[in-house]
Amino acid sequence: MRLKDKVALITGAGSGIGFETAQLFAREGAAIVAVDINDDAGDACIAEINAAGGLASYVHADVARASDCENMIAAAESTYGKLDILFNNAGISHAADDDAVNTSEAVWDMTMAVNVKGVFLGCKYGIPALQRAGGGSVINTASFVAVLGAATPQLAYTASKGAVLAMSRELAVIHAQENIRVNALCPGPLRTELLMKYLNTEEKKRRRLVHIPMGRFGEAGEIAKAALYLASEESSFVTGSAFLVDGGITAAYVTPE
Repeated sequence: MRLKDKVALITGAGSGIGFETAQLFAREGAAIVAVDINDDAGDACIAEINAAGGLASYVHADVARASDCENMIAAAESTYGKLDILFNNAGISHAADDDAVNTSEAVWDMTMAVNVKGVFLGCKYGIPALQRAGGGSVINTASFVAVLGAATPQLAYTASKGAVLAMSRELAVIHAQENIRVNALCPGPLRTELLMKYLNTEEKKRRRLVHIPMGRFGEAGEIAKAALYLASEESSFVTGSAFLVDGGITAAYVTPE
């Protein structure tokens, strides 16, 4: 098992990438601290792991709140004795996110609070725990839009994911001598509830798909496998990367229809 005897904390574990990653990491031997703001979803995540013979506990947290992030890290250490893997995955994409003219200040602030401040706070409290454990892996969920503009305007989301990528690079440099690796996982468009709520018309879906050389949306389980690589010792010389898992979207030049 690739994560035997490791302890992994995953935010946004109740759905999508977080849920699939929690299940996969557990199958690979990790004890899981599943974090979410939706208690029913979080409980369902750990119930599935425990029913399959894995080891998991749930912690409620709003990642935009410092006290909640401090508590989730403390819970991981008090429950399992250490923390080896920190997956700052929780994020939002607001349906009213648009261009600079039409995106409201409230939508901008909410997006930044969860997507950027949430990653900062996870690292603020999580990296000291990794230091206490003698090292580990930090994975921050960014996006392909951190390196490529989106065909459908979503300025707050795009800016937030660019910030996550920049933050991850700097933290990787800062902690490279401490056996702590920090990488930004950059998924392409996925068939998740989060994105499908945003791409809520066939026109919006088509505008995304036309740019993807593979011609389909990715699946959350495919991103979980990429996260497993970044969490495991197989990526021991990988830090500060924009780890793109995007169906080729950032490699292609496609003229929109």
